[in-house]
Amino acid sequence: MNLFDLKELLRLEGAQIAFCGSFSHGIIEELGLAVRKYLENDAVRKSALMDVFSVYVEAAQNVRNYTAQKLGAGADPLLAPSSILVIARKGERFEVQAGNAVLAGDAAPLVDRVERLSSLDKPGLKALYKEQLRRERPAGSTGAGLGLIDMSRRASEPLKCELTPLPDGHSYFSLRVVI
Repeated sequence: MNLFDLKELLRLEGAQIAFCGSFSHGIIEELGLAVRKYLENDAVRKSALMDVFSVYVEAAQNVRNYTAQKLGAGADPLLAPSSILVIARKGERFEVQAGNAVLAGDAAPLVDRVERLSSLDKPGLKALYKEQLRRERPAGSTGAGLGLIDMSRRASEPLKCELTPLPDGHSYFSLRVVI
C-alpha cells in the first residue's frame, strides 16, 4: 500500500479526520476531542459543530457497540478492527461516514431501518424520536435505539447506506450522513 496515494485520495474527498481500526471508549473520546478542536479551529458555526460532533459520537458508538455485542471475542480477528470513520468537508457541508462488518442476518434489517428513516420528514423523525424514548429497552440493550434517528434528524439529506458482501456470513455496512 502506498500511503501517499491513500492520503491524496482522502484529501481529494475532503477528509478532515479518518480513523480505521477497533473503536474503544478511549479512542472515541480522544477522537471526539480532536474532532471538536478541529471544527472549532476551522471556525465552523456552532450549530454545525454540534451536529457533526453528535453524529460522529453516535456513529462511533454504534460501530463499537455492534462490534462488541455481535462480533465479540469469537469473531474473525480480521473483522473486528475493520471499522472506519471519516469526517469530510464538502464545501459548506460535512459528511460523516462510518463502516463496519456486520453479521449477514443483521444487514437487511439495518438497511431497512435506514431506508425507513430516510423516507421520513423532520416532523416524522421528531415523532419517531419521542415514540422511541417512551419504549421500554430490550434486555441487554446498550442504548435506547435513538442513534440512527438522531443522526437522521441532524442530517441535511436522507441517510444513505450500502452493503458489501464478505465471506463467512458477514457483510460490510457503510453509512453516510450529510450535515
